[in-house]
Amino acid sequence: MAAIQMVSETSVERNLVQAGQLLEQAAAQGAELAVLPEYFCLMGLQDTDKLKVQEQFGSGPIQDFLCRSAQKLGLWIVGGTLPLATTDAARARNSSLVFDPRGQCVARYDKIHLFRFENEKESYDESCVLERGAHPVTFDLPSIDGNSYRIGMSICYDLRFPELYRQLKADILLVPSAFTFTTGQAHWEILLRARAVENLAFVLASAQGGVHENKRKTWGHSMIVGPWGQILAEQAQGNGVVVAEVIKETLQTARKRLPALDHAVL
Repeated sequence: MAAIQMVSETSVERNLVQAGQLLEQAAAQGAELAVLPEYFCLMGLQDTDKLKVQEQFGSGPIQDFLCRSAQKLGLWIVGGTLPLATTDAARARNSSLVFDPRGQCVARYDKIHLFRFENEKESYDESCVLERGAHPVTFDLPSIDGNSYRIGMSICYDLRFPELYRQLKADILLVPSAFTFTTGQAHWEILLRARAVENLAFVLASAQGGVHENKRKTWGHSMIVGPWGQILAEQAQGNGVVVAEVIKETLQTARKRLPALDHAVL
């Protein structure tokens, strides 16, 4: 599987070109599943720019790009996030869509937890332009190794809410993100490794990583973490592809040695 890291710009068209090139690299390295980062399609000059490119679920240039790329490359592609329209013209959903190698959209997850953070230099409040989702989402990934995997979906700020991941009961947890440099430097790695250890699951975290055209600075450090909390692959900053192999036996061995999931009482 592959975590795609980007430094997305203010142009959807340029971002899709870059995403396409990175997905090609992932496919060339043998990935079956590739995950783009949160806001891969746009890091706007202001929050309301998301509303200008929002799409109706099921149609639009960003969704068409994901569909065509999955078909062309024979990949399972998780489209990081893109803004999908709601009944409220002032708010969109921050949604992660999954496309199978036929180009069919097989899962949609709308970000449940909306980020808010403020210090002396930075201020963020996603609820100003986003409407929160309500439901955890999983999907099944058949693999060429003869095993299937249950995939649990989440987005960025969700990472701080362990109860969501315990509900997912997944083999692989996806965390497409755009962590700020400030919060990422402090908490990114420890949270990813904690979610892996708590759930004895693989964690794939694809991130925005660098200084963007809008001057925002994101932490990056896209990584893939094993069920024992070990970092299998990582990239600090800049555009790139992080690839690691998921082996069912590794998962089964960890869960057999430490049957914590069977011991949970809450």
